[in-house]
Amino acid sequence: MIVRPDYKAKTVFEINYDKLKEDGIKTIAFDLDSTVMKSKSGVFAEETLQLFDNLKKDFSIVIISNNSNLDYINKVITQTDIPMLFHAKKPLTKVAKEFLNENNVDKKSMVMIGDRPLTDILFGKLLGCKTVLVDSISWQEEKPIVRFARKLEGIFSI
Repeated sequence: MIVRPDYKAKTVFEINYDKLKEDGIKTIAFDLDSTVMKSKSGVFAEETLQLFDNLKKDFSIVIISNNSNLDYINKVITQTDIPMLFHAKKPLTKVAKEFLNENNVDKKSMVMIGDRPLTDILFGKLLGCKTVLVDSISWQEEKPIVRFARKLEGIFSI
């Protein structure tokens, strides 16, 4: 199966958000680790928090993560008021659909932004929303096996 994102960018800072707005996007769903936060850091960079503040002027924002570590989650949620779903079980959509309904998100006007084709992008496609694939912001610190897995995933997202 080929999992093709609608858009690609190096980082979340290089995405053309004006184009997304023109395309009718009203909600941005970000993956957490390696997309908007260095993997396993539990801390948003100041520039990421500024990006969120700027985007809130034109979009609703949610964060959807597969992370299920309670200590980590408690650390992350204290840093911003953005609604977050943890232990989402991406690419499965059942848990996320409930979360999105509770937050009044229309999936057809949402974009899913993430760094993993077979979780984030496939998840977005299964939901029926637009998708943006970004490179991992943590690739320098990733273990060789994770880098290898990313290369394999790349085969499925042309």
